[in-house]
Amino acid sequence: MSFGDPNNPYGQQPQGQPQQPGYGYPQQAPQGVPPQQGYGYPQQQPGQPYGAYPQTPGTLQANNGYINVPGLGTVEIASMGRRLGARLIDGAIIGVVYGILMAVGFAGIFGAAQEAADKCDPSSPLYESCVEASIQESSGGMMAGLMTMFALVGLITLLYEWLLISFVGATLGKMAVGLRVVKEKTGGKPGVGGGFIRWIIPQAGALLCGIGALLVYLSPFFDNSGKTQGWHDRAAGTLVVKK
Repeated sequence: MSFGDPNNPYGQQPQGQPQQPGYGYPQQAPQGVPPQQGYGYPQQQPGQPYGAYPQTPGTLQANNGYINVPGLGTVEIASMGRRLGARLIDGAIIGVVYGILMAVGFAGIFGAAQEAADKCDPSSPLYESCVEASIQESSGGMMAGLMTMFALVGLITLLYEWLLISFVGATLGKMAVGLRVVKEKTGGKPGVGGGFIRWIIPQAGALLCGIGALLVYLSPFFDNSGKTQGWHDRAAGTLVVKK
């Protein structure tokens, strides 16, 4: 049986015999068999930024501000400009709440003082001493009201930052600029423990005339890992990323 020109090394092979793999174009893989990985660059996944290749979860992409987070895939690390914008918005919101509570509290204190003074007769020669005595009698209640007001302000601040970060992953300021806080190892929300740690560290720093809190909020600038993590983020195991 003839298989073509015997002098032609590329002649047709006998029917029924499997073809040997050559060195030309790659052969198409049979149906149902996954193609073999080549030795070139890894394939870029859909939705990834141009030039970003799959990496181990938790690792940074090379010099482009992206990071692989388990459960989220490739996400962009929040810039310090966006974080500052979120902090300013949150500060404005808390400031409005402070202003309202302060106005209500001081109005109550001055009202109590005026009420004490009204008990005295202005035409009496003992009017001034009567007013002083009345104010001293009511000063305990005024002080208690003042302390209650400050405690309420602190509680609102705690609940605002702590609970929103814990269960939502973002304060109103972060929502406004498109940021969220996630656990670095899981990609999930920080939870009650992570949210509290992230809140308490700046508050503890604020006891040093506010300088400590400022350093905590500026600490992402000192992070040389490329993740822009502040000291409170490292302690809580969190990252701030874009939505």
